Amino acid sequence: MQQRTIKKPVVLEGIGLHSGKPVRMVVAPAPVDAGIVFRANGEVIPAAPESVVDSRFATTLGRNGTRIRTVEHLMAAAVGLGYDNLDVQVEGPELPAADGSAKPFVALLQTAGRQEQGARRRPIALPHPIRVGEGHRWISIVPSSRFRISYTLDNDHPAIGTQVLSWDPSERTFVEELAPARTYGFLKDIGTMRKNGLARGGSLENAVVVGKRGPINGLRYRDEYVRHKVLDLVGDLALLGRPLLGHVIARNAGHDLNFALAVAVQRALGLERRAVPSAARVARAATARADGFLPVPGLAVS
Repeated sequence: MQQRTIKKPVVLEGIGLHSGKPVRMVVAPAPVDAGIVFRANGEVIPAAPESVVDSRFATTLGRNGTRIRTVEHLMAAAVGLGYDNLDVQVEGPELPAADGSAKPFVALLQTAGRQEQGARRRPIALPHPIRVGEGHRWISIVPSSRFRISYTLDNDHPAIGTQVLSWDPSERTFVEELAPARTYGFLKDIGTMRKNGLARGGSLENAVVVGKRGPINGLRYRDEYVRHKVLDLVGDLALLGRPLLGHVIARNAGHDLNFALAVAVQRALGLERRAVPSAARVARAATARADGFLPVPGLAVS
């Protein structure tokens, strides 16, 4: 299959989920083998594991002090629609929260049109199974001729409980079954998060807010929580820059573990490049043993 980009630039404006600041994003076509590249404050930041500077609560890319937070929903939309090469100019500290899902990013890219390019995709085939995590939080991938995800989410909140989802990727299933699933957080944690500079742009318009008795603003799917976990996983694995062949099996993973798996895949294939220091520290812990385990603290927001 040929690589793809969009036909024309498109613009999305909004508020950042964590910063609460206005953001403007311009997505433009990019040449073959460029991958997805972010630009901000004069810095060029490839969407790649070595650009990750923080993977708590959201995936943040950075270079030379410039940071772009919450890239995972756009990344997921790009992969879900089959785009390989995009140039993303960002004015602000993170991407727009939109409605907390990938649905607005899907709509944005669809209005830009699709352009096939003169180079073929080069899928990543795994040499052996890889696993990171420990206890009840882990993620693994085993070699396969195609990509698929099996995910189990366990949460002691009665409104969530245990949710299981198996997803066989296609553009249709992504657009209809994953893209609309919104990020979620717990009402009891919002005050603390905002004191720590998180969720300052969060609202009932861009997140599922879970109170003591359940979601305050309703659900789009009965199992929207696990669907969003899968959506984040798709976006984070897109940092590899190439289609991935393998069966991903996850239990209660988050951005930290998603990132750790991406780095472990790079290491297994000898694809890693020089990483920024903070990403390197996570990667070393995550991939010291490709078949081992990595403890990662729990997250309050997905």
